Amino acid sequence: MDRTAQLTARVTEREIAYDPPAAYTSLHVRAAEVLEANWTGSSTVPSRSLYPHQWSWDSAFIAIGLRHLSPLRAQTELETLLAAQWGDGRVPHIVFNPSVPLDAYFPSPDFWRSSTAGRAAGAPRTVQTSGIVQPPVHALAAWLVHCADPGLSRARGFLAGVYPRLAAWHRYLLHRRDLGGGGLVSVVHPWEQGMDNSPCWDAPLARVTPAPARSFRRADLDHGAAEDRPTDLDYGRYVRLASDYRDAGYADGDAEFAVEDPAFNALLIASEHALARIAGELGAPGTARHARAERLTAALAERLWDPASGMFLCRDLRGGGLVPERSVSGLVPLLLPGLARELVAALVRTLGGPHFGLGSDTRLVPSYDLLGEAFDPHRYWRGPAWFNTSWLLERGLRTHGDRERADALREAVLSLAGATGFAEYVDPYTGEACGATGFGWTAALTLDLLHRPVGHGVSPTGPGTFDRSDKGGDRA
Repeated sequence: MDRTAQLTARVTEREIAYDPPAAYTSLHVRAAEVLEANWTGSSTVPSRSLYPHQWSWDSAFIAIGLRHLSPLRAQTELETLLAAQWGDGRVPHIVFNPSVPLDAYFPSPDFWRSSTAGRAAGAPRTVQTSGIVQPPVHALAAWLVHCADPGLSRARGFLAGVYPRLAAWHRYLLHRRDLGGGGLVSVVHPWEQGMDNSPCWDAPLARVTPAPARSFRRADLDHGAAEDRPTDLDYGRYVRLASDYRDAGYADGDAEFAVEDPAFNALLIASEHALARIAGELGAPGTARHARAERLTAALAERLWDPASGMFLCRDLRGGGLVPERSVSGLVPLLLPGLARELVAALVRTLGGPHFGLGSDTRLVPSYDLLGEAFDPHRYWRGPAWFNTSWLLERGLRTHGDRERADALREAVLSLAGATGFAEYVDPYTGEACGATGFGWTAALTLDLLHRPVGHGVSPTGPGTFDRSDKGGDRA
């Protein structure tokens, strides 16, 4: 029996939280096959061709899905990523596989020079990484992975091993990245927020002098259509920001690009709640972490909420104000259980309104305002719908009791993931596949939704208990 067959057989042989409905058996097997094909032995690549290394927030989402196939492998996914953590606490956004040729991906290890340029910040010597970060989904992922098989987790000391690293990661963000002084975390590069070419970055990036086109070669265009990818001008500015940060020894504080982003901070808040639960599992009080999460939620509302837009906006710290662009990032705080009721209601109205059209014009949530001047249904984060953000919003809707919308969004994710071969992202109107297929987090989050029953509630981050889908699990 091959490895994929073993994994899928294990799911059906053992009692798990919820078996996927019979109608979805084929989808379940196909998603498992994608994760098996993308597995390297210690982690999972997002895409064998386009993204051949380990990515930080990808691995967190992938672990959330892997827990339904093999909790052991889900734990290993997170442990591998956290083993590359820097001494200052940052979790790098890429951990490079030394067996992959340098020209297979840009920027490659010889661009980042982590072990030399990052020496003062405590970059590891035995593995090459990037020097920037990505959204902190990791504590939430670790808690959900633990809940999939608490016995295995305790036997391996999984939470005891990752907790100090996760705490250091949050400490780095809260103390080194509060560049605006208002309690929220700032990103210093668009790649850190994960939505690389979002129109939210156009104004902050316009101040950045791009690196000359001849100074770098884009490997992504070897595997992806140019019309689906960021432009050469975007890339020139990305390279300039990254090289300046590298040449400054990856020191924080004087970044030319500094933006407080709602999704990045919402995921930190969700992970603070999860870290409090992890602390409780380990016998330590989590009260201070829950309180910190509540303070961060209040700061998020104070600094980034825009009543006129009915959603959260980015704050450009160097430009001096909110960025008047509506992106899916400003809807992600719906995930937070402590969000004020009136803000939840406004976000739900915005989600279904003309700017995002969920349930009327679109089935998945577009990454950018359908009515925005910069909207492009195929170009990366300038309009296409992504599966990870729809997964987050499905949980948010369910957290706040809106089960009808959550069920519809769940069904749309499952349908489009299967129809597109687990595409990286899709046209929000037509569902046409864009970017890579066989994409890691699309397959993983499909699995997670298959294991959550229609109509069921969930409390993913806040105080209280998880639903059964976060407690049961098979054993690896």
